[in-house]
Amino acid sequence: MNRSSYIDGQVGDDNTGSHNAHYAALVARDSRFDGRFYVGVTSTGVYCRPVCRVRTPKAANCLFFANPAAAEAAGFRPCLRCRPELAPGQAGIDSASRLAWAAAQRIEAGQLDDQGIEGLAARLGITDRHLRRIFADTFGVTPVAYAQTQRLLMAKRLLADTALPITEVALAAGFGSLRRFNTLFQSHYGLTPSDLRRASGAPVSGEGLRFELAFRPPFDWPRLLGFLAGRCVAGVEEVEDSIYRRSVRIEQGGIVHLGWLSLTLADGRNAVAATVSPSLVRVLQAVLAGVRRLCDLACEPDAVARVLGPLAADAPGLRVPGAFDGFEMSVRAVLGQQVTVKAAHTIAGRFVAAFGDEVATPFAGIRRVFPAPQRIAQASVEEIASLGIVRQRTHAILALANEIASGRLDLGPAADVAATLAKLEALPGIGRWTAQYIALRALGWPDAWPSGDVALIKSLGVASVREADAAAEVWRPWRGYATLHLWRRLSEPAPTKRENP
Repeated sequence: MNRSSYIDGQVGDDNTGSHNAHYAALVARDSRFDGRFYVGVTSTGVYCRPVCRVRTPKAANCLFFANPAAAEAAGFRPCLRCRPELAPGQAGIDSASRLAWAAAQRIEAGQLDDQGIEGLAARLGITDRHLRRIFADTFGVTPVAYAQTQRLLMAKRLLADTALPITEVALAAGFGSLRRFNTLFQSHYGLTPSDLRRASGAPVSGEGLRFELAFRPPFDWPRLLGFLAGRCVAGVEEVEDSIYRRSVRIEQGGIVHLGWLSLTLADGRNAVAATVSPSLVRVLQAVLAGVRRLCDLACEPDAVARVLGPLAADAPGLRVPGAFDGFEMSVRAVLGQQVTVKAAHTIAGRFVAAFGDEVATPFAGIRRVFPAPQRIAQASVEEIASLGIVRQRTHAILALANEIASGRLDLGPAADVAATLAKLEALPGIGRWTAQYIALRALGWPDAWPSGDVALIKSLGVASVREADAAAEVWRPWRGYATLHLWRRLSEPAPTKRENP
């Protein structure tokens, strides 16, 4: 076995200390490590999450891997009980190669199938040869092998969690041939797709496809839901009875897919339950990747808490609400310049009513999808300004739409932050605050800091932008989370101090 494919050796190897630390987390079934590593058990040939409830294997029989692709490349098959495909992702903030992490996020969203290795590398601003090298150094496998593991795990999830026919499962997971899907599935997992479906039990059919997406606790769902509820765009989003719903538009391979999804907290489990319309079955990888970004499910709360300290102590599970669509969030950021949150989203509702396509959903409040950049790029200044949008913001929205539609600006998952910020600030009407807000939510950049934000200055109790920026330095590389904590402190009553007995 190639030693680079696993993150430490067995007992007796040079990396015994690392092995023992991972084994201790496995014995404790510590949920903080879920998704950070996987254990391959040499006596069974199965790999598991560290939270798996099966009998703990002997330390000498354990190999630890950084990701499922590395475990499968080493010959292990996924556990049917703990289901590695359900583990939360990783933020990658401390990774030595952020480009490799960016590529992994895009592969998980299905972009390798859509663009190929050359297209994916071009999106990241590197050659395909360089991408292969840094990816192998970081993950121990090639991008193609990583993508194949993601497709197989998606198929495994669909077989276990939906009533989709096996042919439809193969297509939805990204396999162009049913024969190839059956061959790869059996060779990797040791059983046929039909065998796995029978072993998993008959899934319940119904309106929508239901999935659970795991997170590392703590997870502050009420505050995340409250943030989204206060910013819902009429016709596109709604929050009702602890459920968030929205319309979805995804273009892949030149085909536009329209549909809807709803999110709530899974009962008794560290997971968000997502229901997705059947119309989105062919782009499920992109949809679920969007949910993970929107809910910040890759967050590592303990790492954030260590840096933020007292600022986060009373709300340790706070997440940074992401964006399902980068263009949508960038337009909303522009509309939010120097106006109240309520006013910004009132105008956003008019924008959607004027330019968004209709979509069929079972929800009365969700009727349209947010308009595509290609549609807005064709609009005139007068059309947009007639909605009550001032000229400066109208020009900014048109500039964003043209740059994204042409491919010159990328607001997709894990886009290069420094390059994207520079491109954004070069556009008319996009200043530092707007660019940083887009980085915070559309790019999911955990160290984004909307410098000059009046609410941040007020919450910090300082007199100037310079003082606020200086105060925030102690929170690197998690200033994005500090931003959310400072905002919530202004909107929530101060906690009552208890007298010492």
